[in-house]
Amino acid sequence: MKIVVLVKEVPDTYGDRKLNLETGLADRAASETVLDEIGERSLEVALSYADAHEGTEVVVLSMAPESAQATVRKGLAMGASAAVQVVDDALLGADLGLTAEVLAAALRRTGFDLVIAGNQSTDGTGGVLPAMVAELLDVPQATSLSSVEISEGAIAGVRAIDGGVARVSAELPTVISITEALPDARFPNFKGIMAAKKKPFETLSLADLGVDADDPAAARSIMLAVAEKPPRAAGIKITDEGDAGEKLAAFLIENRLA
Repeated sequence: MKIVVLVKEVPDTYGDRKLNLETGLADRAASETVLDEIGERSLEVALSYADAHEGTEVVVLSMAPESAQATVRKGLAMGASAAVQVVDDALLGADLGLTAEVLAAALRRTGFDLVIAGNQSTDGTGGVLPAMVAELLDVPQATSLSSVEISEGAIAGVRAIDGGVARVSAELPTVISITEALPDARFPNFKGIMAAKKKPFETLSLADLGVDADDPAAARSIMLAVAEKPPRAAGIKITDEGDAGEKLAAFLIENRLA
């Protein structure tokens, strides 16, 4: 079985997050960059299956600047068999549609039985990329799974829904996404870090994938304006003079919160 895991370099969750007001893009130099935790958990799902099933190939796939190679290589150190990174200057500021198009093209080229991704990244938090990739690949999708069971020809899992859970399944090939309910990822050990240096690492461009980032026929997002988030205003204090309940009710009604 060939499992491809989508991973992404993101700004450190605990670092500063800022927008570049000239470009409207995230200022990735404002903090350190790391492999997204949800991507690491996705990789752990694949590696856990590979540990128990000899002959399983696990590939990490990322669309990221050339500077992200060391971050992507962490996936190899954790235990992935190979890595594929799509690097192209035309992808700077790519929207979800273009990102999905590029990843789907890379997956067609690489080949797969199962694609595993996180339900949403910690930077953009779009939450729709796995579904978009599945649509472009014309394969089933099982998204936001809190548990995953992988068999030779199918997957099954549980998804939280309003008031309960739903059990879903799909035949391979398919695309799934997982939530933070899945186990933490393993840490790369010294042996894995050394072995990662010799594992296959393929770099692809848009030309290699046959994708045109400026295709006028494709729907692309257009940034119209960008501004800093306004400073947080002071809250309203209600002093209890025997009528605090009435004041609170009036506040809720006035702000359409009741």
